[in-house]
Amino acid sequence: MNSLFERGTGILCHISSLPNKYGIGTLGKEAYEFADYLKSAHVKYWQVLPLQQTGFGDSPYASVCCNSGNPYFIDLVALKDEGLLDDEELASCEMPQGKVNYTALFDVRYKVLRLAYARFNIRDAEFLKFVESGEFDDYAVFMSLKARYSGSFDTFPDSYKYRENLAIKEFKENNYKSEYCFWLFLQFVFKKQWLKLKAYVNSLGIKIIGDLPLYVAYDSSDVWANPEFFKLDENLKPTEVAGVPPDYFSPTGQLWGNPIYNWELMESDNYSWWISRIKKASEILDVIRLDHFRGLDRYYSIPATAETAETGEWKQGPALKLFMQIKRRLGNIPMIAEDLGVMDYSVEKLRQRTDLPGMKIILFAFDGKLSNPYLPRNIAENSVAYTGTHDNATCYGLLKRMTEEQFLVFKSRLRAELKLEDVHMPFKSREEAVLALCMCVLACKSDLAVLPIQDVLCLDDDARMNTPSTAEGNWQFRLSQMPTRQSAAILRKAIKEFNR
Repeated sequence: MNSLFERGTGILCHISSLPNKYGIGTLGKEAYEFADYLKSAHVKYWQVLPLQQTGFGDSPYASVCCNSGNPYFIDLVALKDEGLLDDEELASCEMPQGKVNYTALFDVRYKVLRLAYARFNIRDAEFLKFVESGEFDDYAVFMSLKARYSGSFDTFPDSYKYRENLAIKEFKENNYKSEYCFWLFLQFVFKKQWLKLKAYVNSLGIKIIGDLPLYVAYDSSDVWANPEFFKLDENLKPTEVAGVPPDYFSPTGQLWGNPIYNWELMESDNYSWWISRIKKASEILDVIRLDHFRGLDRYYSIPATAETAETGEWKQGPALKLFMQIKRRLGNIPMIAEDLGVMDYSVEKLRQRTDLPGMKIILFAFDGKLSNPYLPRNIAENSVAYTGTHDNATCYGLLKRMTEEQFLVFKSRLRAELKLEDVHMPFKSREEAVLALCMCVLACKSDLAVLPIQDVLCLDDDARMNTPSTAEGNWQFRLSQMPTRQSAAILRKAIKEFNR
């Protein structure tokens, strides 16, 4: 791994998964307590999923604005302490323990955030400076229009849909206090709280890894404000959409539906939109994980009228040209390439030329093939090793579904790898095998080893974060309580043993 990274251990736990009594994890005291837990375990990296305001489907990978912060993560207790909420209003946001209920959350949270905004001084000097920066101007207008007209932006009245200057100016003026500044208030508070938390985490010697999704949602301020940078028709409807082709797991492929970038125009503009996006991400994250890295080399384009991903075709992406611009204009930004799935020589060549570490998933390693690139014996230093990611089953969930015969085969293969890594760890049960898998990740050559909190705590698939190609039941996992001192002690001992 290049010198921008330090050998160590990371824990993957999204902000939404933190425990509290308000229905979803926030940037409040539990986030600071989790950082303290990581510090006590000698963990050096905290990995989160995209922090953006979620859109359709509640996925952090489908945001209304790729640079926004999720208002659900705002610490309500801090708003009360600032005099923007009272005890009764704060209490109204309390929800039962358990998974995130996004429907209930939406109904309750925005009402209370509007009450806080009603007491906020929009003439505050710091807020005025934030407004005048224009950083979230497109977002605030877009969300104000959605509050007025609902639906997707392509159903807005034409003067707003096509962003006629006079119409937009008048709309903003007429809705300045009621809507426009409300949405800016949310971003102002989120950014302030996030940067405060990040400073605390960094002060503990911990760096934050965060995701940058390759694609943006169609119904977003990104597409509405920059239609020329996407493959759209004269009615601002997508002509091509993203996805992946059919494979062993999905016979018809995956039809994601995100609009495809107009890479030719972006290149003629020296990728300014991307440079701005990377710059903003680097201001709130220490390390950026580039989701779907292969789409920057070649991307899979599907006709927007298609019902499945079977009729798509591979097209050339920006490849090295984009990364050369990033380095020229921003310097060395620490990044990780999410290079999972079916890769080819061209993608691997791009990863090597950019010197970005790729990802290795240990759960994919035990198919019996000694050439498997995820086997610890085949993993090189310039990589990030995981037991699994947010898109996989938890270790315990996967092992629980195995038959006794399958588990016996798995145990023999895992023991062989542990022996090669000189790890002396006898195990019998499936719970013990989860710990052995975690040790296998920590012992491998990857300079960075990341464990999902679900695997650290040996949770089953009820704690799974996401199942790709399913529309329901995702992004809901939450910890019932903060991890214990005992789990920190076990982790700390292993980290010391494997020099992480």
